[in-house]
Amino acid sequence: MRAVTVHGAGDLRIERVEQPLLESDGVLVRVAFGGICGSDLHYYRHGRNGIYELRSPLVLGHEIVGTIAEIAPGVPGDLLVGQAVAIHPAIPTPPPGGAAGHGLHLAPRGSYLGSASTVPHTPGGFAEFVRTTADQLRRLPEGLPLRRAALAEPLAVALHGVDRYEGNYAGKRVLVSGAGPIGCLAIAALRRRGAGEIVATDMWEEPLRVARMVGADEARRLGVDPPLADDAFDVVIEASGSPAATVSALRAVRRGGTIVQLGMLPDGELPVPLASLVSREVTLRGSQRFDVELDESVRILAHSEALDAVVSHVFPVEHARKAFETAADSRGSTKVLIEF
Repeated sequence: MRAVTVHGAGDLRIERVEQPLLESDGVLVRVAFGGICGSDLHYYRHGRNGIYELRSPLVLGHEIVGTIAEIAPGVPGDLLVGQAVAIHPAIPTPPPGGAAGHGLHLAPRGSYLGSASTVPHTPGGFAEFVRTTADQLRRLPEGLPLRRAALAEPLAVALHGVDRYEGNYAGKRVLVSGAGPIGCLAIAALRRRGAGEIVATDMWEEPLRVARMVGADEARRLGVDPPLADDAFDVVIEASGSPAATVSALRAVRRGGTIVQLGMLPDGELPVPLASLVSREVTLRGSQRFDVELDESVRILAHSEALDAVVSHVFPVEHARKAFETAADSRGSTKVLIEF
């Protein structure tokens, strides 16, 4: 089968690999779409994603939807061949339908599709078939297009990040720094949580256009529009992963406010002035992947046609390199999908 594999920084290949064998507790999924995540781009461009470094070739991809192709005889439950599903990329996996968090996404030896966080690495879903467990599958509602359903995993990431703020969003003024795919999905999540006012910032007009479409009250282009006032926001969702944006967030958040670092920061020491965090009693919270939020994400997508705007491009797997190049240029793209 064909798969999209990274061998090192700048070395992306469309290769023929062995189709995974179905194990006694496994389910084989025929992949329809895979979304290119910022972590996939980091592996492609830098050979690492944050603290996770490539040590061997890796099949990328964890934002995966498709249809069930085969079910092992010993798998319990009511799964059926041909069912449309989204995939929870993590093992250990919370059981389907859960609402209370399990904290499994922080398991010290947990694995994730398409990640170098474990050695050997965990192959991802940018392939024609992927092997999963039954618990990893979330059945898609009737009528939910697979193209939109490909947003299920990143929307779950956004929901988890937004909920890292433990207060009530009602009436709160919120800044979303970075209007890429995760930033735009965070805007949708904030709307779901009842935020009073949402302001989005980005360096480029195209992502800001999408931010408006999915619910931002105001969208400001950095370096072009007037700068944001200091002490202006109750909560800042930093979704760009830029250290400079984290510094800006410390100025933009009000005294006693909260910053959620949702964007992945580079590894190593970062020059972030934390004195104001101390003197102004700002809370800084990290956000790592997600836990049980995939179920809610699927429910939201079933009734959210506006989120179709987050998908800007779809490329067939033969053009995966072009897909990655497009996804890396945030001036004209948001979420880029590979179709299998």
